[in-house]
Amino acid sequence: MWRPPAQIRVKALGLHWRDGRLLAAEVYDDSGRIKGVRPLGGSVEFGETARTAVVREFREELGIEATISGDPFFLENIYVHEGAPGHELVILFNVEFPAGAFAELTHIPFAEDNGATSIARWFNLDELDLADGPALYPTGLKARLQQA
Repeated sequence: MWRPPAQIRVKALGLHWRDGRLLAAEVYDDSGRIKGVRPLGGSVEFGETARTAVVREFREELGIEATISGDPFFLENIYVHEGAPGHELVILFNVEFPAGAFAELTHIPFAEDNGATSIARWFNLDELDLADGPALYPTGLKARLQQA
């Protein structure tokens, strides 16, 4: 059971699109129910740039060399997960995959830093942040993407 640490974290996340759908990993509650989804990426390590971090995270999680396209944008995310408060500064990059990467797959299993298995799938933004559907994390990301 994961809980956010009691400190501000810096995260670098990659936005990968396929046919207008966003690649995002499932986020679970303590009972194992999918409560939301989040773009792939992770923490920026001390001395590492956010650009380097997002490329490293895709290499570690999916085994591919993602390429950043365009400038990043930023979100501040103050949230509560299973009763525990969290705070992160999120740097989001559009990323491209090598030609043909995962072209035949509808979902991608991968291992998180802690060894837990996760699933990433492509989602239409219209399917997210609905009363009966999963949320898109960080909060506010859907609105920001729809503005772009």
